[in-house]
Amino acid sequence: MNLDSTNFTTLQVVEEQDRVRVRLHRPEVRNAIDQTMVDELHAVCAHLERFPKILILSGTPGREPDEQNPKGAKGVFASGADIAQLRERRRDDALAGINSGIFDRIAKLPMPVIAALDGFALGGGAELAYAADFRIGTEALRMGNPETGLGIMAAAGATWRLKELVGEPMAKQILLAGKVLTGAECLAVGLVSELHAPAELDAAAEALADRIAAQDPLAVRITKSVFHTPREAHPVIDTLAQGMLFESPAKFDRMQAFLDRKKK
Repeated sequence: MNLDSTNFTTLQVVEEQDRVRVRLHRPEVRNAIDQTMVDELHAVCAHLERFPKILILSGTPGREPDEQNPKGAKGVFASGADIAQLRERRRDDALAGINSGIFDRIAKLPMPVIAALDGFALGGGAELAYAADFRIGTEALRMGNPETGLGIMAAAGATWRLKELVGEPMAKQILLAGKVLTGAECLAVGLVSELHAPAELDAAAEALADRIAAQDPLAVRITKSVFHTPREAHPVIDTLAQGMLFESPAKFDRMQAFLDRKKK
């Protein structure tokens, strides 16, 4: 069963056998995350929970210079939550966890999530990226959480995910002092694992997805689940998960193929 791309207005969705590409598509507002986008991301998650596949998240791609745009145009992942909507939200909206709910759902998808980041990834856009398993970017990437400058806090995962990703000192620079990291700074602190030219970013995301897809899907799913299990559950959960995989047909097929290659 495939996702029907005609059902989406804020996302561009393409599904293949082993992956789903989702491009945030509200270019007129720099892909600000509004309620419609949240609802559509929930629809994508519902599909991927039922039919597990790799998810590639990206934003509006940059354009090379031409006669009409001599300086070209920078890409953008997501400039943040839609401020017009955010301005009107009240306590009950915050307690509903509108953005934190969808980002947590994305983080818990069965198969890995890749975020391909160019241009702005700010506020809610950064928190969406933090929820991914892999983040790759460009030198034009600008990532941070300016929420305290707007009188609120980054409440959709940044206060705990960011500390796990880059450590407490840098997390406090971003969350409390409004520091926005460049692509090079993101690479230096491990917030992204690779930097690519804007024109090569999509291909790099596909290459990473190819490497994941070359692994046994069940082993990847179980490893991701065990990886995020609380420390106190180990090593028991590791042993139980390995017991499941030891009985899988893919284990026997892949190990036999390995042994056969060694004989040649």
